Amino acid sequence: MQLSSIWDLRYWRVLRLRVGWLPRAGSSITGAALLSVVTLAASCATLPRLDAVPEPLTEEASVPGIPDSRLWLDRDLAPFVQIATQDLARERAALEQEGLPVNPMPPINILAISGGGDSGAFAAGVLSGWTASRTRPVFRVVTGVSAGALIAPFAYLGPAYDVVVQRVATSIGPGDVFQDRNRIAGLLSDGMASSAPLRRLVEKYVTPELLVEISKEYAKGRALQIATTDLDAGRQVTWNMGAIASSKAPGALKLFRDLMVASTSIPGAVSPVMINVEVAGKHYQEMHVDGGVITQLFAYPSRAVAELEKATGRPLNRAIRVYLIRNGRLDPEWIDTPRRTLAIGGRAISALVQAEGVGDVRRIYRIAKQDNADFNLAYIGPDFASTKHATFDTAYMQGLFDYAYRLARDGAIWRKAPPGEKEEMTH
Repeated sequence: MQLSSIWDLRYWRVLRLRVGWLPRAGSSITGAALLSVVTLAASCATLPRLDAVPEPLTEEASVPGIPDSRLWLDRDLAPFVQIATQDLARERAALEQEGLPVNPMPPINILAISGGGDSGAFAAGVLSGWTASRTRPVFRVVTGVSAGALIAPFAYLGPAYDVVVQRVATSIGPGDVFQDRNRIAGLLSDGMASSAPLRRLVEKYVTPELLVEISKEYAKGRALQIATTDLDAGRQVTWNMGAIASSKAPGALKLFRDLMVASTSIPGAVSPVMINVEVAGKHYQEMHVDGGVITQLFAYPSRAVAELEKATGRPLNRAIRVYLIRNGRLDPEWIDTPRRTLAIGGRAISALVQAEGVGDVRRIYRIAKQDNADFNLAYIGPDFASTKHATFDTAYMQGLFDYAYRLARDGAIWRKAPPGEKEEMTH
């Protein structure tokens, strides 16, 4: 779930009432009583956890039994290049085994799916409509953040799983995602709600058999990545979900599920997911939350192609096609903002996250242009005028799915540049 979903004005009001920041009209909770609750919460000890990883050891920490489970892409790209080189070797071997040409190698198709909460129905519609158009490629790389992280594994496995994505994206309600805690329990816990219902939903669809299917595709050199935010380090973590699925480690299935839940866990609103790691035999615990805290959409690092060519000593010499599905609009949303503190703060945060999402799209566009990649962008346009009456409004979600499905089926969903940029990239 995307961070902006919790901070739009509807969520802001809901969170305000859950926490009790301001008593409702007619409420029996007085300001003094509320202050007492907040003071009690502040004075209580924090919930128990293992030590956080010390900052100098951040990149040395690994999940026991799955040492290649993740990457830090904001600094040294050497580990990324090493894993990408291994992916290329597996891909070449798989193509040769199938008797397919390796000179030249096929295009690298990259699919990146953003967060967006209940607007994930847009991505579901794009994928199903794309399948119906018979032009949907096999993706060499699939990435997902937040709501996109819930969709990414199924998009990775292909059209056979479109029905799962549609079912989840158009029919779930708030009770399928969150379980509210009362105000005091929320203040004394690590989130105003529990994600236990979402965890049960993930467990229903992310089965041992699903991991077997993912590991088969990983063996062909294909990559599946989702992002979480390590709240202790304040950094994005990119998880190598194919490596996790293929590891056969005892905790692989649990870790895979935990990460999908973590990538949707809005800090403060929902409990974080604690991930056990180790450094030199010593055990630590990391706190992971919504990947949208750092970035709402990612494809590959800006220096990736250059670093890969440097490491291999030869040009990549392959076409790159980047497909972005932005589960949201790119134009500003006009709202008549009430002149109240919480409304003003909520609106400001909503606008900030919206602007950051647009910035992510433009950043990926610049990287694609730099690498002469074919750039393709799908987003909710101003022509979609359906009104959302509540969070996880099934009529809204179904309407959004149908809207995206029609455009994708008819080949009208993709744009070659973000709004305001010249659509000059054609391949």
